[in-house]
Amino acid sequence: MKILFEIPKAILISRTDSIGDVMLTLPMCAALKEKFSNVKIYFLASNYTIPVIECMKVIDQVIDYNELINKSIKEQVGVFKSLEIDTIIHVFPNKKIASLAKKAKVKYRIGTSHRAFHWLTCNYNLNFTRKNSALHEAQLNFELLKPLGFAIPTLNDLNQWISAFKTPLVNGSTDLEKLKRKKIILHPMSQGSAVEWPLHQYSQVADYLIHKGVEVYVTGTEKEGQKFRKAFNWSDQLKDTSGQFTLTELIAFINGADGLIACSTGPLHIAGALGTPCVGLFSPRIPIHPGRWRPLGEKSSVLTGRESCACKSKEACDCLLQISVDQVTNLLDNLLKD
Repeated sequence: MKILFEIPKAILISRTDSIGDVMLTLPMCAALKEKFSNVKIYFLASNYTIPVIECMKVIDQVIDYNELINKSIKEQVGVFKSLEIDTIIHVFPNKKIASLAKKAKVKYRIGTSHRAFHWLTCNYNLNFTRKNSALHEAQLNFELLKPLGFAIPTLNDLNQWISAFKTPLVNGSTDLEKLKRKKIILHPMSQGSAVEWPLHQYSQVADYLIHKGVEVYVTGTEKEGQKFRKAFNWSDQLKDTSGQFTLTELIAFINGADGLIACSTGPLHIAGALGTPCVGLFSPRIPIHPGRWRPLGEKSSVLTGRESCACKSKEACDCLLQISVDQVTNLLDNLLKD
């Protein structure tokens, strides 16, 4: 595809939402750097997601959205101008940032046509829909790169680009590498961002793994730990690590593990990007199905309880609950053989 305007010198990727969404935006950055080797790539993100962006060395600088919006409008414009940004890609529509980019006179402002404020603030509006698409979320992001001469990539392309994701810590503070047993992480919750598999089934998986001589770690925030602690039979082989890691340390922890099990959430995407074998538990329901949200990476697997969803409503959907403990443990057996 032909590029619609001059080769960019400084591109700002704007993605101010959650970790998983940010992870699936990172392949764009590697693709842009591959196509335009001299381009500066800036990434505007919420501060809690910055550690995952810093694992992608093709990104030249991260801009803290929370810090930026606390500045005056004049200062915000000054930040954009000082970086000499000539192109902004609004991967996650944000009205404040769209308005700021126009005020800063960013030359090429790319967004989706499905946001009314983009008609007033962007000069390239792409008409595509995400909700009912059969494409992966990371592929859909490339719809916004069409003015820059990109086509929709294959999943193999995405896996190649996400492989540039590397933890800045070798071992972190986790000492996982010192253990002789296999190490599996269970991440049972998602802070409400996804449909979750029942805690008692995660507990059964943990018991199975312990019987196999595997070291099991359960991760999550402190708030999540308060919810799941009573569901597990804790022991020397089953350890609660909730609330113990910074995000940078969690990335390193996942990097040192032999596998991870989770629903559609940030740590699952981190594991896939790092090449840590992972199992994602999904409902086949549109628009949360694995075809759109599965983790990238060559060692990623997904399970669904049904091939398709016929539930009458989102609230009544129990498709993910149909995934059996046996399905998960059988897949884990294959992972542990490697």
